[in-house]
Amino acid sequence: MRSVTYSLNVSLDGYIVGPDGDFGWTEPDEELFRLATDEIRGLGVHLLGRRLYETMLYWETADQDPSLGFSTSEFAEIWKQLPKVVFSTTLSAVRGNARLVSGGLAEEIRRLRAEPGEGDIAIGGAALAGEAAALDLIDEYRVRVHPVLVGGGVPYFPRHERRVDLDLVESRTFASKVVYLRYRVTRPTA
Repeated sequence: MRSVTYSLNVSLDGYIVGPDGDFGWTEPDEELFRLATDEIRGLGVHLLGRRLYETMLYWETADQDPSLGFSTSEFAEIWKQLPKVVFSTTLSAVRGNARLVSGGLAEEIRRLRAEPGEGDIAIGGAALAGEAAALDLIDEYRVRVHPVLVGGGVPYFPRHERRVDLDLVESRTFASKVVYLRYRVTRPTA
């Protein structure tokens, strides 16, 4: 069965965006960009909320910029080809290899898990990931912890008032002092 993963950059105090909406502190160096590209390469589909979808629209045409380096162009090409599912009540249309969903998140994830196919199901956007976490649909958390305290903003981890046990699968420290942590949700064995 395909795993559902939630992967984003986060400040040491747990936010993906600061109180002023700034996330410039997440600017990746070459090493982090390679990690992000490898993660995207391993996906079968990406689920996005409206705000993240609108932010990621940049990548639909980024590969047309001749001034971009190889790794940036490579990411853009992989992103463009990746199927995307956008959850929004305000958008009437989406662009690129994306489709707009009118149904619920749990139903969509069940449908995607049942489909034949390879690659994980990534979920992006704090609100959408929070809904998935509350429904116990996330199998793996991938966190790139940046050495900065932003003091508030949009939290990476949703508050859903329940304990979730995790197993550390991988950890890496980058030259930029960013720490990558990959955790699998511990599921009871039947």
